[in-house]
Amino acid sequence: MTEPGASLEDPWVKVEYAYSDNSLDPDDEDSDYHQESYKESYKDRRRRAHTQAEQKRRDAIKRGYDDLQTIVPTCQQQDFSIGSQKLSKAIVLQKTIDYIQFLHKEKKKQEEEVSTLRKDVMALKIMKVNYEQIVKAHQDNPHEGEDQVSDQVKFNVFQGIMDALFQSFNASISMASFQELSACVFSWIEEHCKPQTLREIVIGVLHQLKNQLY
Repeated sequence: MTEPGASLEDPWVKVEYAYSDNSLDPDDEDSDYHQESYKESYKDRRRRAHTQAEQKRRDAIKRGYDDLQTIVPTCQQQDFSIGSQKLSKAIVLQKTIDYIQFLHKEKKKQEEEVSTLRKDVMALKIMKVNYEQIVKAHQDNPHEGEDQVSDQVKFNVFQGIMDALFQSFNASISMASFQELSACVFSWIEEHCKPQTLREIVIGVLHQLKNQLY
């Protein structure tokens, strides 16, 4: 602090005045430096966090594509059009879509087969009930109708059944080659030899034979 009456021309007064000036305080310069360092450090941390998050996202996508290539069988098959090159993401996605569509078709086909089998089971249950009723009726009256049916009648029943089956067989079977014959035979069995179809044929033959006898 300057004494009263001291002049600024005095060199000691100039030194004291200079140290009393706040603009030359060294503590202020250190504060500005630390603030600037903190700002730069905060930006670096944000940039580093963003980079890490982006890398995690890319790694997750890559793992997803790798899992698809492992799960989808068609992605594991060699595509000669691209040689030994790694499958692109677009190809992986397309193969995945194609495989899902294939699975949907297979599921629908299996559901139709299950429905057909259920109908066959129902027809077999009906036939079982009919046979049980026939057996019960025979057990209740073991001598009823004995010796009234000749061998000729039994042959006529068998012949009628075979004639009906041969008509559909002849109309369905192709004789162009042995391969076509084999394929047509199995197709004909599945279509015309179902329990319900055979039952209808037998009922028709028995009805015709009954009309002839009576």
